[in-house]
Amino acid sequence: MLEELHIKDFAIISKLQVGFEEGMTVLTGETGAGKSIVIDALGLLLGGRGSVEFIRSGANKCQLEGLFTLPKDHIVWDELEELGVLAEDNQIIIQRDMFLTGKNVCRINGRLVNTSILKQIGKYLVDIQGQHDHQLLLQPENHLGLLDRYAKINELEAYHKYQKLYNDYLELEKKYSERKNNEKAYVQRIDMLKYQIQEIEEADLKIGEEEELVEEKNRLDNYLNIAEQLNIAKEAIDDDTYGVLNALGTAMSALNDISDLSSTYEELSETVTNAYYSLQDVSSEIDSEQDSLDMDTERQAYVENRLSDIYQLERKYGEDIESILEYYDEIVAEYESIAFDDQSLEELEMQVEKVYKEAKEQAAILSKYRHDASKKLAKDIDKELNELYMSQAEFEVKFVKLDKLSKNGLEAVEFYMSTNTGEMMRPLAKIVSGGELSRIILALKTIFTESQGITSIVFDEVDTGVSGRVAQAIAEKISEIGKKSQVLCITHLPQVAAIATHHYYIQKDVIDDRTEMKLTLLSDKKRVNEIARMLSGAEVTELTIEHAKELLEMLKK
Repeated sequence: MLEELHIKDFAIISKLQVGFEEGMTVLTGETGAGKSIVIDALGLLLGGRGSVEFIRSGANKCQLEGLFTLPKDHIVWDELEELGVLAEDNQIIIQRDMFLTGKNVCRINGRLVNTSILKQIGKYLVDIQGQHDHQLLLQPENHLGLLDRYAKINELEAYHKYQKLYNDYLELEKKYSERKNNEKAYVQRIDMLKYQIQEIEEADLKIGEEEELVEEKNRLDNYLNIAEQLNIAKEAIDDDTYGVLNALGTAMSALNDISDLSSTYEELSETVTNAYYSLQDVSSEIDSEQDSLDMDTERQAYVENRLSDIYQLERKYGEDIESILEYYDEIVAEYESIAFDDQSLEELEMQVEKVYKEAKEQAAILSKYRHDASKKLAKDIDKELNELYMSQAEFEVKFVKLDKLSKNGLEAVEFYMSTNTGEMMRPLAKIVSGGELSRIILALKTIFTESQGITSIVFDEVDTGVSGRVAQAIAEKISEIGKKSQVLCITHLPQVAAIATHHYYIQKDVIDDRTEMKLTLLSDKKRVNEIARMLSGAEVTELTIEHAKELLEMLKK
């Protein structure tokens, strides 16, 4: 249910904070007082289409916020969990800010969402029903779902069996169609995968191998230059006459003789000594490299051929060996998934037919339950319409057989009505009389409110065009709905206002040369005066006051 609504800088509302209770709440006021503005704000909060025209003059944005409390088993919690929205104490806080720039900022329990998600969640929270607003009840595509919830079809074993069989059928039928339409491509794909797997396996690639081979190829390709340069370096270091090592030895001996005379000479001696032995190590390493240096033409040819093979595989399967091996894992998995599927096309076709037949059997069981439930539903709605003084009206659920399986079985349904004796049945959405439509909606709401799972229902002047005993009947129906769901109702009928649990009065005031809308919860005394105003339509007299008291007392009973 809607517990609190906060509105700021919306139309003629500068700031409004209102709390709502369980049961039935009415909002009344003079014509033009702006009663529907509160409902407009609630609709926008729940994802309705916004416009910068709603923003109060002089403000750069309007702010809407609502607090909702729902039972733990409500379907909306599953939706919120999928969206990653956390909830505490079974509460949902929805916020929407609309800016003059056209930007919208929406949040559910603090998490940013777009208006589409807001609308998706909003449809589970509040159903706003205007006089000519078909919405859920009048749209044919929703009728099967309404009938199923009324009949509690989802609690049947046949329903769960059908859902599984239907999903199995879709999967098998897709597999069969793909195999049938792409049999040649299917075989070619297997052959190609097999060839690629074999080619990569025979290459016996090792990660890091390419880098090692490139380094080795550089050494082999530059054998003569390496040998020559190593020899030059060796002579420069070890030559008996001009070698660096011989000169460093002389310098080391000279500095060593005077190293004990000062710390400076000692440091010089140490530095030269370290250089001498380091150079001696270099000389040994050059000797080692020269001893190992060998021009192996066969090895050179192998390295070149191996690199050529690797480069060729990289052009086909990846930019390096690691990428090739990753691709190998992918194609092995694909090959195993399709190559070892030993089902023939004929076997697949038989399996599709078997599952289809089993699904049809379960669909037939569901159909029987639906037909039985539709007769009971028709009686229930006819009873409700009779209580709303539409005794000649008849309600019927028409079934349409489908050519193929759907998510819900082999049939679709649409609600039909005949509002007068002798008239033909017509689709519910074709009912155009305002007074009749109001009563039909109320009859449907009375039946479907509990099964829809919506905890708050708004009636925005759905009682327009009725009076007298019909108005009384409508009041009682709305009150009955209010016992199952929270009801907010904008009304001009005193009968509806009098039967409500809570009564708000809406009025316009001019404050500092600006029009402001004010919402006041009426006390018992003020409520009598407001109902008297609604009864008289003009001046409130002692007689209308007494009439209002009598109406309140009567409806209380």
